[in-house]
Amino acid sequence: MNLINTFLSFLQFEKRASEHTVISYRNDLEQFWGYLLQAFPDTEWKEVDAAIIRTWIITLMEEKLTPRSINRKISALKSFYKYHIKMGVFKTNPMLQVHTPKVSQRLPQFVEENDMDKLFSANLFEDNFEGWRDRTILELFYATGMRLSELQMLTFNDFDLYNNQVKVLGKRNKERIIPFGNTLKNILSKYVELYHENFGSPAQNNFVFVNVKEKQLAKKNIYTIVRKYLDMITTIEKRSPHIIRHTFATHLLNRGADLNTIKELLGHSSLAATQVYTHNSIEKLKSIYQQAHPRA
Repeated sequence: MNLINTFLSFLQFEKRASEHTVISYRNDLEQFWGYLLQAFPDTEWKEVDAAIIRTWIITLMEEKLTPRSINRKISALKSFYKYHIKMGVFKTNPMLQVHTPKVSQRLPQFVEENDMDKLFSANLFEDNFEGWRDRTILELFYATGMRLSELQMLTFNDFDLYNNQVKVLGKRNKERIIPFGNTLKNILSKYVELYHENFGSPAQNNFVFVNVKEKQLAKKNIYTIVRKYLDMITTIEKRSPHIIRHTFATHLLNRGADLNTIKELLGHSSLAATQVYTHNSIEKLKSIYQQAHPRA
């Protein structure tokens, strides 16, 4: 267990991995360690070989875990061994002989444009502080494509309403600037006005999104707010802040934005992560073709 904790400390304090990533890696590594204690009780970390890891993978498959979930656990083990090889703790890396199960391409879900129009034009938000706060959250997600964690941590100092842009702190503490239009600027201005009326003038380092007691909204609160309003306008299976991020990217691509621009706006580290959105656009093209071409 000490080796797991050492690796997790490296992830948290040197790699600056997100809290979610650290928790996921801890769960996966502890799960493997638990399997090792049960199935191979006298085996230590340095004695683990590829055959043992393969039997664990088979066990996960028998438990009906999806290939995607299994691959995430394998990825955690790969990172764990890579780190300890570098530190000189292990001399051999059993993960070099372990192959990951194939994963079918999963297209990201998104909300249709007419449903997003309905969200902001159907008077779904109450005309009070909480109503304008909720609308600002939804508008901000859709206008910028930022992550839930990025929105939660926004302070008033991060906004530049003169230049219509917002600074966010993304994964691995990478800063990026995201532009936005006058529609969001006007919504933000109204929200700030109501914030002043309810709590007085905020300090520049105050969190932007708070409850009626001026306490920072927790991630689960923001998730609940998004789910509440998406429930009103769409029947897609997933209704979360991340779905609005997918929606942002898909709508930009459908309207002609290039992948590199979308990559920078989303804060992806590589273009490969952004390319998944092209599949949605191709499906849209196919649909239009089927409807419009006389010999389709």
